[in-house]
Amino acid sequence: MKVEIDSFSGFRIYPSKGKLFVRGDSKVFRFASSKNASLFLQRKNPRKIAWTQVYRRMHKKGITEEVAKKRSRRTVKHQRGIVGADLATIAARRNQTAAVRSQARLAAISKAKTEKKEKEIKKSKPASRPAGSTVPKVSKQQMKGGKGGR
Repeated sequence: MKVEIDSFSGFRIYPSKGKLFVRGDSKVFRFASSKNASLFLQRKNPRKIAWTQVYRRMHKKGITEEVAKKRSRRTVKHQRGIVGADLATIAARRNQTAAVRSQARLAAISKAKTEKKEKEIKKSKPASRPAGSTVPKVSKQQMKGGKGGR
């Protein structure tokens, strides 16, 4: 005994039951009832009609077997060094107290200030050179070997 499947609803059609509809392109559709045939000819979408098998499959209805959910692997956190700091340095920084950190910060600021002052002193010294220097002024073009504006 061959049992057919309804083209619209997905129900079983037993021998000598149902209707057969052959479209112009020779595609065969089988329907268990006139209700199914009518809805198919109205071009209704079986996915949107609640009692069809397609709808039930799509919306996960009537699944009696509880399938065990696949266990997803937990992501494991690793600590790695980054550019300019290896793992030991990072761990040492993390374990520092706030007081030590602020002290180091103040020391770094004072060091930067002294370096800046030294730079300014160096800049100001060459600016105060004697006015009567023996070297004649030469433009960039003359240095490159230009023809002197001709």
